[in-house]
Amino acid sequence: MRDHLAQLTRGAAQIISEAELAEKLRANRPLRVKLGVDPTSADLHLGHTIIFRKLRDFQEAGHQAVLIIGDFTALIGDPSGRSATRPTITREEVERNAKTYREQAFKILDQSKTEIVYNGSWLGRLSFEDVIRLNSQVTLQQLLQREDFRARMKSEQPIHAHEIQYPIMQAYDSVMVKADVELGGTDQLFNILLGRDLQQQNGQPPQIVLLTPILEGLDGKKKMSKSLDNYVALNDPPVEMFGKLMSISDELMVRYYLLLLSRELPKNKHPLEAKKEFAAEIVATYHSRDAANKAREEWTRRFSEKRLSETELPILPSQSDELVTIVVKGFAISGITKSRAEASRLIKQGSIQLDGAKLRNPTEQISLSADQILRLDKTHAVRIG
Repeated sequence: MRDHLAQLTRGAAQIISEAELAEKLRANRPLRVKLGVDPTSADLHLGHTIIFRKLRDFQEAGHQAVLIIGDFTALIGDPSGRSATRPTITREEVERNAKTYREQAFKILDQSKTEIVYNGSWLGRLSFEDVIRLNSQVTLQQLLQREDFRARMKSEQPIHAHEIQYPIMQAYDSVMVKADVELGGTDQLFNILLGRDLQQQNGQPPQIVLLTPILEGLDGKKKMSKSLDNYVALNDPPVEMFGKLMSISDELMVRYYLLLLSRELPKNKHPLEAKKEFAAEIVATYHSRDAANKAREEWTRRFSEKRLSETELPILPSQSDELVTIVVKGFAISGITKSRAEASRLIKQGSIQLDGAKLRNPTEQISLSADQILRLDKTHAVRIG
């Protein structure tokens, strides 16, 4: 029993409460463990895998994973941790994204032990009277206790009425699936606690809150997010995935090892070698070992041995222009959006190299000729065509 509890709580940032979880485990029945994801984009990223791996821990211990695809709540948008209202997306986008979420989730979860439900199947059927009755179970004072709502009120940023509905809808999901445990990142504490309240008001035992840490993005500052362009998607091509992971700082690598591999950074290895092993293991997990080996070899050719001339690179047409403009175009050819200010900062930092020579003046007029190599940063370069 103690080992069982230790396995399930390993790596958790907060549990409410461990004693309640131990009591549920003593009942010796499979617990219904809820995880809700809103398909607001096409990709799951490495930040999502922390909580999916925790859900797999419960599966491996014999419990029932209940994966809620928030096809209804995605139309609203979770305001958790947001300083402004989320942009809305269409139902068609949600449906496309939901399909990719299912495919990517089973890179981690055991499909045969996963119950998948869509919250549109109950939220979409509520009448306006039903919504009013549901709202009557929650006070405005409760909702305005949310840290993100308080911060937005203080800064005089608008809070729209539909955003206040979001935590109520997520809480109602727990009632509908009769969750024993709900998993979430640390930014989901309020929503999951509200789920406990609604369950009790509807005659159900309150669910356990189990929160996992939030992974910082490649920048090492803000949480991993597609909107911040600091993410590694599970569907990234192997070479791109490997390259992104090789770009993170040595300090961030310590945390990535712990959160993504559940072990500490090896102390007896050179940081570069440890980073290569980490990147290869991640690629092998979400693609294959063969893909990981090829990605490592390609990265070595491209960056360690500086043999860029032998690798396949995106083609940037020959041209003459201001350096900062060319760098922005180079990133765009690689599928990355960079502002002129961001490009200028990279230039001044010495990240931009033309045939191995660093270029440091953003406003310099340069002429590019065919077959030259323009390196943009640690993981991206273009060939001049």
